[in-house]
Amino acid sequence: MNIAIVGTGYVGLVSGTCFAEMGVNVTCIDVNEEKIQALLNGNIPIYEPGLDEMVLRNNKEGRLHFTTDITTCLNDVDIVFSAVGTPPDEDGSADLKYVLEVARTVGRNMNKYLVLVTKSTVPVGTAKKIKQAIQDELDKRGVSIPFDVASNPEFLKEGAAIKDFMSPDRVVIGVESEKAKEMMTRLYRPMMLNNFRVIFTDIPSAEMIKYAANSMLATRISFMNDIANLCELVGADVNMVRKGIGADTRIGNKFLYPGCGYGGSCFPKDVKALIKTAEKNGYDMRVLKAVEEVNETQKSILYKKLLEYYQNDLKGKKVAIWGLAFKPETDDMREATALVMIQKLIEAGCKVKVYDPIAINECKRRIGNTVEYATDMYDAVLNADALLLLTEWKQFRMPSWGVVKKTMNQAVLIDGRNIYDEQDMKEIGFDYMCIGK
Repeated sequence: MNIAIVGTGYVGLVSGTCFAEMGVNVTCIDVNEEKIQALLNGNIPIYEPGLDEMVLRNNKEGRLHFTTDITTCLNDVDIVFSAVGTPPDEDGSADLKYVLEVARTVGRNMNKYLVLVTKSTVPVGTAKKIKQAIQDELDKRGVSIPFDVASNPEFLKEGAAIKDFMSPDRVVIGVESEKAKEMMTRLYRPMMLNNFRVIFTDIPSAEMIKYAANSMLATRISFMNDIANLCELVGADVNMVRKGIGADTRIGNKFLYPGCGYGGSCFPKDVKALIKTAEKNGYDMRVLKAVEEVNETQKSILYKKLLEYYQNDLKGKKVAIWGLAFKPETDDMREATALVMIQKLIEAGCKVKVYDPIAINECKRRIGNTVEYATDMYDAVLNADALLLLTEWKQFRMPSWGVVKKTMNQAVLIDGRNIYDEQDMKEIGFDYMCIGK
């Protein structure tokens, strides 16, 4: 089977590579010539564990191709995936200009039946706009060519995207014709043979499922952060509370870990977009507005703890930060807590030194030399008055605390992910603070 994927960002490149791994002949397309040339040269533009080896292997074996010109493959493919960006507009709604441009390009150049599948996260009703955009271009050409549209939202976690694609807990496919369903069934047959769950729905439901899923997970995080903040005030331990409610099978234990706020490319953007979709339809998403508000406040929680510890005077303090990416196993800093933290510390007159195993270059790209960049985790804490842990990378879990304490000016540790044991830290000699105790 031949397919094309337009957009070689995170979703497009991972999806295209994994389809190729399953034996599909895949052409990945991007208007960014520099990115395509880098891929042709074997240079992967994103960090995802295991992706580079898989891209190189499938390209070498002739199943994975890269080009800047969609017209070179439209006559040979059965399915075109649209995986281009949907960045938030100023009002928080999803910007569909790239999605609709893909549809218009397909309409201008297609010469046979195909299915255009939206892989990007798009608001409910986008498929209708895509269908109309294709039809408008066909009408301009004065031709009648049958086509279908479909929705196949992605559920890939950064850092575990390949596993999520190859062993999904579910595949959601929205279609509006039997022919489109047949085409998508052929593509996903390997998943069905392995008894993975493939759920066919109507297109609006498929579009809504992605937003509802991410918004639910974001809600659980903000809820637990709210509970954690209350635990501190009443003398409860949020870790014990988390275990107690997580043991309830109606609740479960996933996404109940309190911390210093969520970030990334999905949760913040999708929550905003769903709120905006509701507004456009005359409905107020009160719960999600609270979720968003709690999360923005939580990103400053460690700063408030540090400010209180030093009695509202941080001028001249040297602060070390471990972790810049919004989560481990990625270099993604979109909406990361580190960006909020760094800005507040600098405004307060602090000298900030940061370290992250992967995201240093991304941080330099975003904020330049406004902070000092450490060569390793121990270099970061040299002469520091406080250490803030923002991202729970595995290498941060069991450092040589004796070395850290000896290196620091003052042994102050604020744990934004609750990965350390309070009693252990106190016995070593740290003034230790975390979330929800």
